[in-house]
Amino acid sequence: MDQKTKAIFLDMDGTILNHYNKVSIHTKEIIDAIRKKGINVFIATGRSFDEIAGVVPEGFQVDGFVTSNGMAGYVGKEVVFEHSLSLELVDTVIEKARKNKVYYELFPYGASRMTLKQDQQYVEDEIKEPKPDSVGINEWLSRKEAIKEEIAWTETIEGNRFSKFYFFARTKEHINSWKNELEQLKREIDFSTSISSEHNVELMVANVNKATGIKQLLKHLDLSEDGVIAIGDSDNDIPMLQFVRHAVAMKNAPDHIKEIVDEVTGFTCDEDGVYHYLKSTFNL
Repeated sequence: MDQKTKAIFLDMDGTILNHYNKVSIHTKEIIDAIRKKGINVFIATGRSFDEIAGVVPEGFQVDGFVTSNGMAGYVGKEVVFEHSLSLELVDTVIEKARKNKVYYELFPYGASRMTLKQDQQYVEDEIKEPKPDSVGINEWLSRKEAIKEEIAWTETIEGNRFSKFYFFARTKEHINSWKNELEQLKREIDFSTSISSEHNVELMVANVNKATGIKQLLKHLDLSEDGVIAIGDSDNDIPMLQFVRHAVAMKNAPDHIKEIVDEVTGFTCDEDGVYHYLKSTFNL
């Protein structure tokens, strides 16, 4: 297989990131070794570009990034493409989130994620201890860190370029109710949604996902769509896994993801599953 492989797209959360939101040095080193063989390695993540540096080892390098579930693409720090939510949609969604008391983070390009100050109390209440059993430790830690350090609590929405909304609820009932609200809103304003856990949903521009982002990045770099592998673990990876020639699911992925792929890793994200898979596949 490695003779045909020209590019590898790697998800982050639950894939190259362990459940404590870190990429191991082993994973960095195997990516370096694969790139030396002339194979392009890319990140395809639901995270925004600005979130990546804080979770990877020093010196971590790849050939490009598809971020915010396909909303933007980068080679180095060069912006290859960028979609933006409209201000009308942003205002409408925040108003509805407030009525439903749904935790939200709005991600502007090139600036800190933001939540309006008037919503701070109910947003913070969603991540009060104890952690609900069904919420993954990685998502819980990310929300704690966001509240403590990363959210800019603003009086008004600032800027006009936004990559995505992220929504979270501590109960499945609450987030499922919010998903239903968003489905109703889709009848009035066109947008797409994606989930990466049972407690979240993300909102992007209509008809945008990881697969559309991968297509745009490959076209920009004049790379064939034929020799592409992707590794992922959750629902927001489905378009990517269905698009590529060879799809791989993590051992820690749910069964419905494992059922649509060509192969499953022998180890989980907490056991350096991507490192072991790439090392054996490419004989490194």
